[in-house]
Amino acid sequence: MVEEKIAVVVDSTAYLPQEAISKYKIRVVPLSVIIDGKSYKEEVDLSTDDFYEKIKESKDFPTSSQPAPGDFVQIFEELKQEGFNTVVSVHLTSGISGTFQNAVSAGEMVEGLNVFAVDSGLACMAQGSLALKAAMLVEEGKNVDEIVAYLEKMKQNMDAYFVVDDLNNLQRGGRLTGAQAMIGSLLQIKPILHFEDKHIVLFEKVRTQKKALKRIEEILEQAVQNGEAEQAYVIHGNVPARGQAWLDELKAKFPAVEFHLSYFGPVIGTHLGEGALGLTWSIK
Repeated sequence: MVEEKIAVVVDSTAYLPQEAISKYKIRVVPLSVIIDGKSYKEEVDLSTDDFYEKIKESKDFPTSSQPAPGDFVQIFEELKQEGFNTVVSVHLTSGISGTFQNAVSAGEMVEGLNVFAVDSGLACMAQGSLALKAAMLVEEGKNVDEIVAYLEKMKQNMDAYFVVDDLNNLQRGGRLTGAQAMIGSLLQIKPILHFEDKHIVLFEKVRTQKKALKRIEEILEQAVQNGEAEQAYVIHGNVPARGQAWLDELKAKFPAVEFHLSYFGPVIGTHLGEGALGLTWSIK
């Protein structure tokens, strides 16, 4: 029986820390953002900091694009040349991007390589924590069936909630109608969003960001009591001080949970806008 040699691949919207990518040799396939007609591969051609600077000066609303199947084929072929025969490839929810499906298609094109594509149903470090766990399990010597089964278990105990600072980004990105955005802005409504059936949907409308964050904390408290929140990530859209302040509050309230700070990079930032805050949690 041929011994499994497993590689982990993830797309760039996981926004994994560089230390984790280097430590576990995780391969990252970038998505792109288009600003004023120019395409940039996120975190390759354009850093997150530069993205938020550029969109302040941009004339047009930025858009995003997914990797082509060929981008995945190239990385899968490279991994095969390096002696890998199995890949666990973790991706942005298929409800808002074709990235997962392109990874599946590419996996079918590369002979002699078993590709197990995982639809995270989520984004950012919710997706990233799945890829990171996969890499840790590879290091522990788990086989691919055990790894994929554990990722499915994590997904069942995982949730993510977001509060956006500016409704206009969602409206321009097709997430809200113009009327909803206008009324929301006038009334200072902060929509709490979450993932449902792989799509971003409205969870609740709250009057202020402070109240929205408190509401998310209530949901987290229930998850902690149910044993579904052993680790959590506070995610921010170019507001690190605000993100850190919320993280510090959460740490004090939930000492049993392991908290980390992460961020919304260019592709997700295109839809959520600057000032967004999110919280995602799962079992370890």
